Amino acid sequence: MTDRTNPEDPGTQSDPARRQFQDAGERRTALLRYGLVAIISLLIGGGLMFLALRGERTPAGVPGEHAGGHSATTSEGAAAPGAGGENAAGPGTKGMPGMEGQAQPAGEHPTQASGSTVFISPARQQLIGVRTALVEHRALATTIRAVGTLAYDETRVTQVNTKVAGWIERVYVDYVGKPVRRGEPLFSVYSPDLVATQSEYLLALKARDQFASSQVPETRASSESLLAATRQRLTLWDISDAQIAELEKTRQPRRSLTLHAPFTGIVLERNAFAGQYVTPEIAAFKLADLSTIWVIGQVFEYELAQIAVGQEADIDFPYGEYGRTIKGRIGFIYPDIDPQTRRARVRVEFGNTGGTFKPGTYVTVSIKTRGGHVLAVPKEAVIDTGAKQVAIVALPNGYFEPREIKVGQPTDEFYPVLSGLAAGDQIVTSAQFLVDSEANLQSAMQAMSMSMPGMDMGGQKKPASPPPPPPTPPSGKPQEMPGMTMPPVKAPSVPQDQMDDMPGMPGMKKPATKKPPVPPKKSGGHDQHRLLTPPAASDAPHPGGAR
Repeated sequence: MTDRTNPEDPGTQSDPARRQFQDAGERRTALLRYGLVAIISLLIGGGLMFLALRGERTPAGVPGEHAGGHSATTSEGAAAPGAGGENAAGPGTKGMPGMEGQAQPAGEHPTQASGSTVFISPARQQLIGVRTALVEHRALATTIRAVGTLAYDETRVTQVNTKVAGWIERVYVDYVGKPVRRGEPLFSVYSPDLVATQSEYLLALKARDQFASSQVPETRASSESLLAATRQRLTLWDISDAQIAELEKTRQPRRSLTLHAPFTGIVLERNAFAGQYVTPEIAAFKLADLSTIWVIGQVFEYELAQIAVGQEADIDFPYGEYGRTIKGRIGFIYPDIDPQTRRARVRVEFGNTGGTFKPGTYVTVSIKTRGGHVLAVPKEAVIDTGAKQVAIVALPNGYFEPREIKVGQPTDEFYPVLSGLAAGDQIVTSAQFLVDSEANLQSAMQAMSMSMPGMDMGGQKKPASPPPPPPTPPSGKPQEMPGMTMPPVKAPSVPQDQMDDMPGMPGMKKPATKKPPVPPKKSGGHDQHRLLTPPAASDAPHPGGAR
């Protein structure tokens, strides 16, 4: 007879593991129950809230309701006043806390208005500072302002070169920027070729005097032609008539040749130094005449269409320099565009008597242009979003409508109208951003009222609905929301090996557990072969304790 209390009994050894498995099964069962209850509770609560919102209706006695319980609306969606003399809330705001609409006059909604029209009472218009202007034809004038730089008149810049090769003996103008006058000496140069030519001229002069009394006409003509050719050579080398006359008087060739300034101006470059060997290709001096000066201004590409040669321009100096505005005219428009700044250059010319103005000075060029007689609106009336332009049109009886328009290039104070407005329209010139935002808010409220059933946005015609049904008890099947199909609740499956020994759940039958055979045990030196079988159900320990 086998002792059931034997500590080495396999049934006794499996009791702790079996209890742990039973405890884990109970915890999983409890969690599954709690999860199902939470899901069902959330579905029931959501359905009840939706039914409550859907069953909400405008309370009886609200001004603006007819006897049938429906608010009368115009064709544009604006609520008309009721019999009590009060005005209904504005469309898209009724029924929302803090969004009460404004009172609208009865039967005065403009027929040409669109759905984005907004009504603003006169008191509120005065509060936010609404001002309007008339759309009409105007003679547009604009002023193009550009940054300019004073520059030398390139037509009055010259270089001084020698016509013969030689050595510079003396320099009279010895630094850059020095003002010179016409005929003032610049430098003197010694040239062997020049000395030889002067000697030839003196010989030709002497021969002419000797053959002047000759009886042979050919001889006299030859002496005269030789003298003329030598004189012409001196003239081509920039020897003046006065210097030739002095040579004829003294009958002595001069060692050096002095070159003089061709006009009054300043020295821009100097390449002449005492003792330097110069040739005809070397520019000894570069001079500029400042009696006329240029202004090189830079304008944008789109402004070129308004500029023409001959237009007047005003030149203003920074910081009030020279204390006056200089008048000039556009003399040339350069044909290229600066690739770095994407601007075009224009040249303005003006006189510089006395050389007061200095090249390189920054100035402001103002070019006044006149446009045609076109339909225009004030610049402050246009809301430019970058992709489009919008103007707020003031309609009769306090209504305002945002309208998309197209405008041209702006002038000083106006935009030329291309489309969207007509002569005689009233447009808002101040507080238009507030009006536009209110119109956008109203459009958004209308869109919400159309897309979300059960929300009373005010001013929208709705059919009467029956009272809400009583709430569904928690134990019943959760009611489906309109437009939503509730999928069947599917409990998670539990593996078969985890279904063992789950007491307390009716209908759950534990399958028979198969235990592997226990190897034979040696006792007292003799092998006892004994096949151990799993304990019967009556022998298994009860969850409440051993029997």
